[in-house]
Amino acid sequence: MSKRLPTSIQIFYGLGVSYAIVDQIFAQWILYFYLPPESSGLKPVMAPLLISLALVISRFVDMVTDPVVGFLSDKVNTRWGRRIPFIAVGIIPLALFTIAFFYPPMNNEKLAFIYLAIVGSMFFTFYTIVGAPYNSLIPEIGQTTEERLNLSTWQSVFRLVYTAIAMIIPGALIGMIGKGDTLVGVRGMVISLCVLVIIGGLITVFLVPEKKYSLGKTSQANFRDTMRIVFKNKAFINYLFGLLFFFIGFNNLRAIMNYFIEDIMGMGKGAITIASALLFGMSALFFYPTNKLSKKYGYRKIMLACLAMLTFFTLCLFQLGKIIPVSMGYPLFALIGIPVAGSAFIFPPAMLSEIGSKISEENGNRIEGVCFGIQGFFLKMAFMISILILPIILVAGNGDILSAITTAPKGVEKSGIYLTSLVSAISFIISFFFYYRYEE
Repeated sequence: MSKRLPTSIQIFYGLGVSYAIVDQIFAQWILYFYLPPESSGLKPVMAPLLISLALVISRFVDMVTDPVVGFLSDKVNTRWGRRIPFIAVGIIPLALFTIAFFYPPMNNEKLAFIYLAIVGSMFFTFYTIVGAPYNSLIPEIGQTTEERLNLSTWQSVFRLVYTAIAMIIPGALIGMIGKGDTLVGVRGMVISLCVLVIIGGLITVFLVPEKKYSLGKTSQANFRDTMRIVFKNKAFINYLFGLLFFFIGFNNLRAIMNYFIEDIMGMGKGAITIASALLFGMSALFFYPTNKLSKKYGYRKIMLACLAMLTFFTLCLFQLGKIIPVSMGYPLFALIGIPVAGSAFIFPPAMLSEIGSKISEENGNRIEGVCFGIQGFFLKMAFMISILILPIILVAGNGDILSAITTAPKGVEKSGIYLTSLVSAISFIISFFFYYRYEE
């Protein structure tokens, strides 16, 4: 008989999602560092094509680890549980490889390319080792729908907090640490945030007694049978593709936020902090209403509403500085925060926890880890697609695609920034289609 899960354990679990910080660092600062805007004070490290190829290579190396790590965490049974040991092994290397991104060889494009591919491969591998088992803890220690929803909610709360920290604080940290030197400031900012990543992960490792609250069942299905079981579920398939296209759009949107503020709105790095605070402040305000509405109407209907709103507001960004005055930039970022509360934070862990639990109940094998591992595969595919197309779109504003992808860039084109927002809106529309087909 499983024990009731106390609120303190739920909070300690939520604190472990600190790896969301490295997610935000990658989405917002890697491209900014390797392909900086003209006003940044940084120099481009390599041509956009090489950036894309290096990160695509790292994604391919990593993508095979997602279902494998999930499968192994379903099969492993230690004195500390099935999921916690993976988090313990992976959290410190994850932080170290995040920092390593920002120390590439300078003035040697070939060496920098090899370095980025290797560091990227290790970063994404350890991200999987931490992320998939961490998410699998929800159905592992949450034995009822209420407990799983509570765990998902606490994860969403702290993911919002950590992501907000990673978006709001960097501008101030760069100025304070760098004292006018952007390179020193960016590196110091990343190191400071990675210390927080390690602390949060270790709180979950040492304060969540997985074995005490888990049913302790391991999967008896082999890898092939496990894949066959999960991919027969239509709700899981529609969820995965809805998730894929949502995060392609959202990753692009996060990555161009800096460009909109500096190049379109004509403001300094301090404005990044203000815009980020508005976006996540509004998300925080709508977190509770979104949670309550989802309990009343279900995840699907509210997710569709969030995607419709996000599409509209992203199309408004496309007109910022044209039909819409740049003075509306701050209000637009605040409005974007409303649908982000549900679509990016609350629904992914909650929806997949229920899908994974249902699949496990139907076939008799606890394979939630594989479900979250496959989700990680799709999330990284979204990142890979984003990082493949984003550098090219940003510098191809003059229409010369071949030149944009093969030569060292002079800078990011404004038309490329606008085009990226349009691509994000299209991704949200495609995501809407798949979530519309999703059956709760």
